[in-house]
Amino acid sequence: MRSSASVVIIGAGVMGASVACHLALRGCRDVVVLEQFESEVQGSTARSAAGVRHQFSHELNVRMSQYGIERYKHFQTEMDADSGLHQVGYLFLINDAENWRGYTEATAMQQALGVRTRLLQPSEISAIVPDVVTDDLIGATFNPDDGFCDPHSVAMGYLANARRLGVTVERNAQVRGITTQSGRIVSVDTAQGSISCETVINCAGSWAGAVAALAGLEVPILPYRRNVYVTQPTTIIPGQMPLTVDVTSGFWIRKEHDSLIMGLSKPDEAPGYNIAVDWAWLDTVLDAGFARFPRLGDVTLNEKQCWAGCYEITPDHMPILGRHPELPSFINAAGFSGHGIMHAPATGLVIAEEVLDGTAQSFAIDPLRIERYRTGSIFERNII
Repeated sequence: MRSSASVVIIGAGVMGASVACHLALRGCRDVVVLEQFESEVQGSTARSAAGVRHQFSHELNVRMSQYGIERYKHFQTEMDADSGLHQVGYLFLINDAENWRGYTEATAMQQALGVRTRLLQPSEISAIVPDVVTDDLIGATFNPDDGFCDPHSVAMGYLANARRLGVTVERNAQVRGITTQSGRIVSVDTAQGSISCETVINCAGSWAGAVAALAGLEVPILPYRRNVYVTQPTTIIPGQMPLTVDVTSGFWIRKEHDSLIMGLSKPDEAPGYNIAVDWAWLDTVLDAGFARFPRLGDVTLNEKQCWAGCYEITPDHMPILGRHPELPSFINAAGFSGHGIMHAPATGLVIAEEVLDGTAQSFAIDPLRIERYRTGSIFERNII
């Protein structure tokens, strides 16, 4: 392993890959990416359900998604890799007045930014997704430009370009310590040895809070399991299907080739790195699904294809970006709470600016800096 670098990035998932690539594109190539696993993209990125959407209630999230989805549309040209982008849309089903007001306001804000989200009446929903129970719905929001991508292909595409430009990726390099002196980072200690450096970028995803603690910092990011249940191939929903979310229950579902994948966050899930599928939770997920899609009773689960992974969750479900005020050479790019794949391109851009220009410029990330927890968190309504 190299003994020194100007910049050390911890984590070779989609966020670390994007940051490494954007630094290299700016000419900063004395960079080492440390990955704890035997190969890159083995953490949360590999276990993502891969949704990308414009439909948020906070303008900064919308703008970052706009940038990310645009980059994925041109990923083949820009990165010589296929992003696997499928713009099948996102459909949010709403059955209570409070959420309807919030989503209506968010839709107006999105439209003002040039986003093609629109409000639907219940009678319009079946034209987009057939056989949905709409009797209790007030309406829905739909954006045809949302969808999903291939997070593994995206991350590997970024890493391939970073390597081509001179970035080094070290595998089996779990970080065991971060040494500081007089308010500056001196070195990072790993399972493969020590590497001296000037700047550390924390892209460790679900492990980001633990990595920060190695530098004596408190960064409120915890891992929470999320389950994805997969059916056998089925024709109950013919043709294209948007990723559909029942807002009240939190149940979501989309097509994956000829199968359906679905999930529902468990409210009392304890934090931890357990990525075994929670079969005891399946009945609750299916009950929520049957209530909105009765024909799910006609499909069979493909137990061998189901999986689980970890969200990296912050107290306000928003990422923590930028320099840590107690150790300015330690930069966070983590805590995306399920939105990492859609915001990876924008994050790589602004973190490269944070390193090379002193502060982010392309997006106003001050609301996402860790200092917000001293003054009050920002609020994002549209959480899945």
